[in-house]
Formats: sequence, C-alpha cells, structure tokens
Amino acid sequence: MGYPQFYAYLAFSRYSRTGYVQEQVNIGSAPPGSKVKWFRSSSDEPRFINTVTFDSKENAPTLVMVHGYGASQGFFFRNFDALASRFRVIAIDQLGWGGSSRPDFDCRSTEETEAWFIDSFEEWRKAKNLSNFILLGHSFGGYVAAKYALQHPEHVQHLILVGSAGFSSETDHSSEWLTKFRATWKGMLVNHLWESNFTPQRIVRGLGPWGPDLVRRYTTARFGSHSTGELLTENESSLLTDYIYHTLAAKASGELCLKHIFSLGAFARKPLLHSASDWKVPTTFIYGHDDWMNYQGAQQARKDMKVPCEIIRVPQGGHFVFIDNPVGFHSAIFYACRKFLSGDAEEGLSLPDGLISA
Repeated sequence: MGYPQFYAYLAFSRYSRTGYVQEQVNIGSAPPGSKVKWFRSSSDEPRFINTVTFDSKENAPTLVMVHGYGASQGFFFRNFDALASRFRVIAIDQLGWGGSSRPDFDCRSTEETEAWFIDSFEEWRKAKNLSNFILLGHSFGGYVAAKYALQHPEHVQHLILVGSAGFSSETDHSSEWLTKFRATWKGMLVNHLWESNFTPQRIVRGLGPWGPDLVRRYTTARFGSHSTGELLTENESSLLTDYIYHTLAAKASGELCLKHIFSLGAFARKPLLHSASDWKVPTTFIYGHDDWMNYQGAQQARKDMKVPCEIIRVPQGGHFVFIDNPVGFHSAIFYACRKFLSGDAEEGLSLPDGLISA
C-alpha cells in the first residue's frame, strides 16, 4: 500500500463509521482503438484506478465522486458517512493522482489530455460494470465529469458539478488586470512557468524535508484561520496535512495536465460554456458562497441548456465547500438528487433553509 492509499485508509477508518471496500480497479493497458496516451509509458504494466466503495442500503442510487486538481478521494472524508446513508458511494482517484497508477504523462494537446481522463474513467466504469449513476465532480474533477457526460450521457443519470472549473475562457471574459499583469516582468515570468508546466507539486518535491511544513502552513491557513465554516479539528488537520503532502510528493503524472486544459488564470482552453447547448444530462451546480470559482459561468451556461439545471450556493463555504460546511453540502446533494432517493420524490420540493438558489 503506497503513501496516498495508506493515508486515505487512515482517514476512512478514523472518521468513517460506514464499512467500505478499497480496491485497485484494473483498467488494462489501453482501450481498443484508442489513441489516448495514458498507456504509453516506460512501463507496459496494466493501469489501475484507486477506488473506495462504501456500504449502502439495498437499491440505493450510486453516487460516483471525482476529486479536483491536486486532490484525491480522501478530501471527501467529511462526507462519506452522511452520503452513504442515502447512496451507494464510490470515490476514485483519477488516473495519475492519489493512489492510482501514475503513468508517464506525455500528452501534447488539450484533446489528448481530455482523452487521458475521460477514456481512463470510461475503462474504469466498464471494469466496475456500472451503467447508471449520479456523477459528482469537484473543480477540475467537475470539468472531467462534464466532458465525460457530454461523451457518454447514456450512463449518467444526473450530473453534480461542485465549484466546477472550465466555464470561462479569456476570450469570453477578458480580464484587464490579467492583461496588465502579463505585461509586467513578474507576469511574463509566471506565464512562462505556467506554460513550462511548473506545478505546485514540483515546489513541494523540490523543498525536500521542508515540503511537509509548507503543506502544513497551507492546510492550517485554508481550513483554519481563513475558513468561514466548520473548522477542522487538530486531528483532522494533522491527518489531512500528511495525506496532502504524500499525494503531492509522489511521482508527477496527472498534474501535468494543467497547461493543456487551462491558460494562466484558470481560463479553459476548450470552455464547457461553448458546449452548453449539447448538454444531455440534468445538472446541479453547487458552489460555496465564497467560492473563487464564479457561479455566473453556470448561469450563462444554463441559458443554452435544454435539460433541467439548478444552481445552489451553500453558505459558510469556499471552494472546498464539502470540507468547510459539510452539513450544508450534504443538504444540497440530497436536494439535487431528491427524485432518486426513496420517499423524496414528492417532498422537499422547496430549497432547504440556508441554501441559496442562483
């Protein structure tokens, strides 16, 4: 068991009262006929997706959870018990992150990079024999989930995008401050580092024995003094710090997708907004009230969607709303999925108290 799997195991066993099974789902060496590069590596060993499945009631709807950039399944540790009370919860580490395989990343375009994540997820779906499920993605995981649902809508009953990236582009939202910043020497340097794939993980690795301290400072600031919601306990903060560090410090792989998917400023190179009219899956957007991802992109997309779409803002939460305000987050999930939950189809039609409809 590698470090990310080990710390995920600690997180689940210490904070989850629900039984679960953790497995490495073999996704083979390559999908037949696919040109995707996730199987091209110095090693021809089969790839696997690190997966955890929680015990559930019989006939409970399946909820698949996909983490964001630089994260992994363990980031949802505050959510598994509550969600498993109503769903069959399955959380994965995307290929190249967390405890999943980390093949050499040699994608050279946005199309190849998207295929890396979409095709590997589809092979995982086949290996798990899933046909109908609710798909939840956070941040970059929301981008991947949305792109997957656009290609394979027949398998997704409902799409939940939490603080999703990818709904804006530089051409759609010209930013005066970003233009001015890029014209400075600092901006040119930052843009060069971005285009050179100089990732945050590379900094953590480069710091060697000082890396854990940097991650600890980030965790303490983000989920401690700067949080507006439910603060992490000392034990939670310590465990999450160790988990994040060992996830970031492992071999570079999926993290190298960044420059191919986004330009500096987290603007999508192939924005989801441009595909809104092709949407085939009912969708719920969830944002923390203080999320740095702008919910107005979802509002714009909704205008062109031909399927049901709701936008919910959760108070006392930022980009990691599921950590900041887990109770509000769970309430939003249950409301979004009310038609799939036994006994909820005819009730709970109004938004629960505290949540905001955008």
